[in-house]
Amino acid sequence: MQESNKILSIAGFDPSGGAGVLADVKTAEQLKVYAMAIITANTLQTEDAFFDLQWQPIQTVENSISTLMNRYDFSVVKIGIVPNVNYLHKIVSKIKQLQPQCKIVWDTVLKASAGVDFFATETLELLPKTLEMIDLITPNFEEYQVLKNYLSPRNTVLIKGGHRTEQLGTDSLIFKNQIIDFPPNVATVYPKHGSGCVLSSAITAYLAQEKSLEESCRLGKQYVEKFLNSNASLLGKHNENQ
Repeated sequence: MQESNKILSIAGFDPSGGAGVLADVKTAEQLKVYAMAIITANTLQTEDAFFDLQWQPIQTVENSISTLMNRYDFSVVKIGIVPNVNYLHKIVSKIKQLQPQCKIVWDTVLKASAGVDFFATETLELLPKTLEMIDLITPNFEEYQVLKNYLSPRNTVLIKGGHRTEQLGTDSLIFKNQIIDFPPNVATVYPKHGSGCVLSSAITAYLAQEKSLEESCRLGKQYVEKFLNSNASLLGKHNENQ
């Protein structure tokens, strides 16, 4: 594990271990990248039900970012659930203030798989300014429909294909006025809680290894497909990727 290969996950805590910072750290460690974590929200959930969420004050998150970034250098930061654009903007601004060279991946989690809304979409008109500082966003197909009117050609987007009615399972990278499709490598998969977190953190880890954006997305897709097929339950195993 190289000294420079550190990533930071700024996301929610899921006590079931399937999503959020626990999923991100598991993924990174499998890919031989050291991961640290800051919690944006404490949730109470299982793999198939959601019960409660308590957001961390933004000042607490900013102070945590300062503490870690004043001590460690990070190649890439992955951001998960946040309550609104203002909260996201403060996180991204703090990262860029302290480590301008650091890449940022935002996994655009707008709601839980159980249907609970996380993100205040009425703040989206403020999003374009924040996206200028983010290197990649990873919405699923439904989230992309919500966000697309706020995106510009300068934004880099990986649309996840798990919710598509056509081309099911095909991810599409929109990058520098081109679209690169990543069709599925397997015929069927078992759905998993936290699969979006796993994909975005795998991409983050590969970017930290200085792989290109396209290659990181391609390899991240291969990783998450193994995770999805690790067993038939909603909780995946990461050690199947070894």
